[in-house]
Order: sequence, then C-alpha cells, then structure tokens
Amino acid sequence: MKQTPVVLIHGAWFHRSSWEGWAEQFASHGYAVSVPGWPGEAPTAAGVRRGPGPWHGLGLAALTAHHERIVRSFDDPPVLIGHSAGGLIARLLLGAGLGRAAVALAPLPPGGVRPVEGSPQDGPGPGTEPLTRGRFRHLVANAVGEREAAELFERYAVPAPRPLLADLGFDRPAAGPADTAVDAAADAAVDTAVNTADPARGPLLLVSGQEDRIVPDAVTRAVYKLYGDSPAVTDLKQFADRGHSLVFDGGRRAVADHVLAWLAANGIGAVTQDRARPSGL
Repeated sequence: MKQTPVVLIHGAWFHRSSWEGWAEQFASHGYAVSVPGWPGEAPTAAGVRRGPGPWHGLGLAALTAHHERIVRSFDDPPVLIGHSAGGLIARLLLGAGLGRAAVALAPLPPGGVRPVEGSPQDGPGPGTEPLTRGRFRHLVANAVGEREAAELFERYAVPAPRPLLADLGFDRPAAGPADTAVDAAADAAVDTAVNTADPARGPLLLVSGQEDRIVPDAVTRAVYKLYGDSPAVTDLKQFADRGHSLVFDGGRRAVADHVLAWLAANGIGAVTQDRARPSGL
C-alpha cells in the first residue's frame, strides 16, 4: 500500500502555516501531505514579517519553477492543491502534465485581476509589499468577525514580493466596486498561459467564495468556462458567504471536506495498491 502524496501551495500575503488545518485533516485521512513553502520561507509568519529574506525579487515564473522542481521530485504524481496565487500555480503545473489532479481555491488568473478599491498597489521593482491589518480585514477576512479576522492576520499574514504582485496584476489602477466583477471576468477570459485543452490531464476542481474580494466568484466561473472544450474532468464548487480566507478561517473544514469527497469520487483515495511484481523477479 502506498500513500497518495498531496502538495499544498500557498498564495501571496499568506504563510505556509495557513495550510495547517488542511495538512492535519488530510493526514488524518491517510494522505502523505507536503507543505513545502516558498524559497527561504521562515518557519512562522512573524519570522517572515521580521525579514522576508530571498523573497524580494521573486516573481511568478521563479515561484512556479520552484514548485515544479518539488513536484517532479516525487516518485508518484502528487495531488496539487493551491490557494490564490498557489491555485494559479497548481493550474499551470497540471496544464504542463504534472500532478495527478489539482484543486485551485480562489485561483488568480495568469493575467491577474483588476484590484478592487483598497487593494495593495505599489510601483514595480524589488522589495515586498505588506498587507496592513485593515486591508487584510477588508479584502481577505471580510466574511468573518472582527476578532477572528484579527487572529488570522497575526497568525498567517506576511508581506508579498512586489515582482510577484506585478505579475498578478496588482500594480494596475483599481476599479470601482461596480466594475470589479465585470473587469475580473474579462481578465480571466484572456487566460492563455494555462493549457486548458489537454484531454490527458488529471481532474481539476475550481473553488470560489462568493464573498471573495480578491478573486471574485465571477473570475473563477470565467476560468471554469475556459475548460469547456476539454474532455478531462473539470468541476466548479461555489461556497456562499465565504471570502478569500476560506482555506484557513473557521469554515475551512467544510471546504476541505468537499475536496476530500471530490478526490474520492474521482478515484483518488489516500492509499493505492502497489503494482504486483511479475513472478520470478
């Protein structure tokens, strides 16, 4: 018997510990869970806030290559689960023929999304951009209470590399609230960096929070439609009353439960039988 490997990929502004609940839940179901983090990532969010280290010049291409090397190091193709920018990386790797399956939770499209009012914006160049407590509350933890939002900020929030934010479209002018969903869906419709037509790729699940202010539900629905010509399995799950913090806030267990059930429905259990060796060997 062999355990099915799972790789959890976090997004910008969040520490890898934002997956701690998922890692525990998937491990309790028998999966072999890996949360590799980003290059040089400190063990805690507080450590990253004190000094992001090599993150200063990190862009999307380098971050994707980092995770590609990790995925290729497994003997068996892992299940890729990513959140936000990590969801985009999971889609990119699955489209490149890597991974047994992928789950993209509130995934940013390759061209990014037009920032809503209050989104972090800065000029291009090296360095990092912090997400203030107020912006975290407004953009990420808008679907939970004030106390929980404050706790999530202290536990998981970290600065993000400015080159990565530029790659994700956060250096563009902000849109007004009325225009955000329309502009975001249009941005997703020009998603050309991901191979969406590959019939041989593994199953893909896209997940959205309908109160998400960073990756609006309209974006995830537009991304889902891009896979319409592929015969490979592509599913969409929308969670009402959930924001961008859906993978690490108090409601994260219901999201993880749905993903576990989806994997089982697609024949991807926690363990697989070893192939029988031919007699005489």
